[in-house]
Amino acid sequence: METLHVRSVLVTGSDRGVGLGLVTRFLEKQDPPEWVFATSLDLDRYYGKKLRRLALCHPNLVVLQLDIRDLKSIEAAVRKVEQHVKENGLTLLINNAGILVKFTCLAYETAEDMARLYGTNTIGTLQVSQAFLPLLKTAALGSPEEGLSCSKAAIVNISSDFGSIEKMAGWSLSQVISYRCSKAALNMLTRCQSLEYKQFGVLSLSIHPGWVKTAMGSLLLPTTVEDSTTGILKVLSAVTERDTGSFLDWEGNTVPW
Repeated sequence: METLHVRSVLVTGSDRGVGLGLVTRFLEKQDPPEWVFATSLDLDRYYGKKLRRLALCHPNLVVLQLDIRDLKSIEAAVRKVEQHVKENGLTLLINNAGILVKFTCLAYETAEDMARLYGTNTIGTLQVSQAFLPLLKTAALGSPEEGLSCSKAAIVNISSDFGSIEKMAGWSLSQVISYRCSKAALNMLTRCQSLEYKQFGVLSLSIHPGWVKTAMGSLLLPTTVEDSTTGILKVLSAVTERDTGSFLDWEGNTVPW
């Protein structure tokens, strides 16, 4: 297995749950990144304040306000990241921010809920990836790594097996139509990114983190945040150019589209 050497990493939606777990795992590494960027929708509320307190203990942790639905917020975050990484660029972008509004069934799904989930889970991820692409390209150009890897430059989209059209996980428990559709669309975005961004040296990947016992997911057999995020870092250590555009779970297994 290859080792994950990440010079800088940004995790969206990282003031709780899987996002915070990923930030914590990077900070705990024996060779932690030079910069870890964690984002919160609201730095003045409980979880945002908690994240800011964590930064007091880690000089390499930079906390940013970020609303992935708002282009001005995204552009401000890019400028702040660029001030830190400078000519080295951003090595790894983990698009973790996502929402599940309510546990709806098909009969009661609404256009409003569908639009809201697409706006965050799919369109928001698209916008963040587009905005940070120049910094990812810079990291790839300056890396001595051959081929594609997460140690060179990568976009990792946190998806869900609820977005697997073949698997249709958990259907008998909850239909959550808008969530499933938004994650299926996110997976297509990953595939498109893998085809377009490969030429720039940027790997793209979708990852299902397991059904982690958080505020958003605990319907199925729960996985702890620590186990999930430790597994994700292990997967990121092992992926190579042949894996770009793949849909994997936190244990490295391929999830069917």
